[in-house]
Amino acid sequence: MNTMKIAVIGGGIAGVTTAYGLARRGAAVTLLDDAAAGQATAASAGIIAPWVSSSDGDFYEAYSAGGNYYPEFLAGLHELGIAELGYRRSGALMVSREAAELEAVEDRIARRVAASGSVAGKLERVDSTQVSELFPALSSELTGLYVSGGGRVDGRVLRNATLTAAVILGTEHHEDSVLAVEPLRGAGWRVTTTRQSTDVDAVVVAAGARTRELLLPLDVDCAVNPQRGQITHLRLRGVNTSPWPTVHPFTPNYITPFDDGRIAVGATRESGSGYDPRITAAGQLQVLQDALSLAPGLADASLVETRVGIRPMGDDNLPIVGEVPGRPGLWTMTGYGAGGLTLGPLLGDAAARSILGDPASELAPFPTATPR
Repeated sequence: MNTMKIAVIGGGIAGVTTAYGLARRGAAVTLLDDAAAGQATAASAGIIAPWVSSSDGDFYEAYSAGGNYYPEFLAGLHELGIAELGYRRSGALMVSREAAELEAVEDRIARRVAASGSVAGKLERVDSTQVSELFPALSSELTGLYVSGGGRVDGRVLRNATLTAAVILGTEHHEDSVLAVEPLRGAGWRVTTTRQSTDVDAVVVAAGARTRELLLPLDVDCAVNPQRGQITHLRLRGVNTSPWPTVHPFTPNYITPFDDGRIAVGATRESGSGYDPRITAAGQLQVLQDALSLAPGLADASLVETRVGIRPMGDDNLPIVGEVPGRPGLWTMTGYGAGGLTLGPLLGDAAARSILGDPASELAPFPTATPR
């Protein structure tokens, strides 16, 4: 059992998975979360199907590993008696009106699915009739590629389940705003909030798009920038949408069905938005137009809500993770972009291992924040 005292700043998926990984290894963890509007995790699409993504290189390797890690991660939460995880494995469906688009990526996806084995399941080419059987609201002009192992998760539910697990294992959770992070003489860090100051051995700043502003007073630059994402939730009355797959066109939008007729459509990618979690008229128009062009069968759905998340986007769209050079005990876990729910559990566990002195090769390919 480890006796380190560690503060984790941030209650999104990056923060709670790191806290959980630390707590299950015996560290004394304090999780600080300001519960501000705009958390990316709460507004995420929740798609767990890295094999159909257009990403490549180091990001794809981590993204794929994150998807492969999910069964182990979920099993750990189940073992603690947490039944509701918000996860369902209902498949992922790439669609297009152009057969050539699907043919161009089919071999790549086939290799990825084969490399991931049973987690990814099987790849199948599906015609327009089969597309309609899998997702009845979609346009009859679409054909597709279906990956049976694709999953989806409600980010709010999974975040709360992981936080519950961390608390069961001894984590102290406080909804409080951090005012300052300061080095102590010799070693260690002081974290000051609106209510108190706490001295710890290490600090993990997992504050999403706000990580940069927390680190600037320490002369540390974390190259993460906010990107607003608006995602709209619809409901089809009397329709069982739970077995429907997630839908992936060759454009930035997507469709994620949940249970009870609820379907999430989105999302905008508004770089330069600042930390401004507003629903805008243009954003609402875009997500609905994109959704109905793919799925005209959603035209009569009720509009339930629009969620807004401020994604933390790292330079080159890479996570910014690990210990800050020259600042012993200061860590960042941010920059996951739109892939946080897939990357979070894997990288959170890797960070916990690394903080406690064990190998964590998953972090090695990615940049860290840098002293100025």
